[in-house]
Amino acid sequence: MSVRVPRAKYGAVPTLVDGLRFASKREAQRYGELKLLLRAGQIQDLECQKAYAITIDGTPCGEYRADFVYVDCASGEVIVEDVKGMRTPVFLLKKKLIEALYPFQIREVR
Repeated sequence: MSVRVPRAKYGAVPTLVDGLRFASKREAQRYGELKLLLRAGQIQDLECQKAYAITIDGTPCGEYRADFVYVDCASGEVIVEDVKGMRTPVFLLKKKLIEALYPFQIREVR
């Protein structure tokens, strides 16, 4: 008897790399690319799955979890990335809220 594993809603395949679980193969691939940039000294302070609170007028409304956050060494800019296969309505709403509350733009990587 075989156990049937349910398919993810959007077809993403969770992937483990360096003991870290990524929601999709594409996200895991981007992590590998960023590790190479980190070793080359082009980026620094790489963080995975960094959470940002969504608070409006002192009321907590939820959170946004960025796939990757790092500093671009050439510009000194903090880059917040989200690897997207599907731009869901929930993501689009959270993106608007975060960009209104924080001093950065979310960079979508496809």
